[in-house]
Amino acid sequence: MARRRDERIDHAVLDAVSALVREVGYPALTMEAIAARAGTTKPAIRRRWQSRQQLVVAAMARDRIGLTEIDTGCLHCDLAGHLEALRAGLEDPAFGAVIPALLADLADDPVLHKKFLAVLWEPRRQACVTTLRKAQDRGELEPSADVDLVLDLFAAPVMFRALFRHAPMGADFAELVTGAVLDGVGATAGVPGRCPSHHLR
Repeated sequence: MARRRDERIDHAVLDAVSALVREVGYPALTMEAIAARAGTTKPAIRRRWQSRQQLVVAAMARDRIGLTEIDTGCLHCDLAGHLEALRAGLEDPAFGAVIPALLADLADDPVLHKKFLAVLWEPRRQACVTTLRKAQDRGELEPSADVDLVLDLFAAPVMFRALFRHAPMGADFAELVTGAVLDGVGATAGVPGRCPSHHLR
């Protein structure tokens, strides 16, 4: 009979990863330090996760950093809310400081890349897809709108600044990007703090 997996070890290990990434950073993160902080052993960890990269992805997915649930009935407000969650997440050392180095690791590891997309990127993307589909149902978004392209237009400025750090992302950055993109695709920009209707042409 197979031994039952002890979920307490899982939680302790992921807690250790989240804490250590904030304390020492992603490059200095080691399996030895994780095991010591979690009160377990490296073999016990490797039976669950094969690498520190997989551990970091699992910890970020569990902590739901950069992910929010929002449904105000306003396309502008909902998209700005999703974008603000992503911006705030990328300002968190446990997420934002990890992404540049982790993306480099993904390039050489197809399995890790697939896992990253499935447990980290796709839930955030699907939350935004739901927002856009609801906007289509309300008549705020044309049924023919390319949802994938619209989402890329929203996420790109935040990811670009997070990766290259060439300019800051202030607290109003999500609102500014939302207004600019909606204007660019033919919508009325709207007034921050209100819930106007935005019709994509």
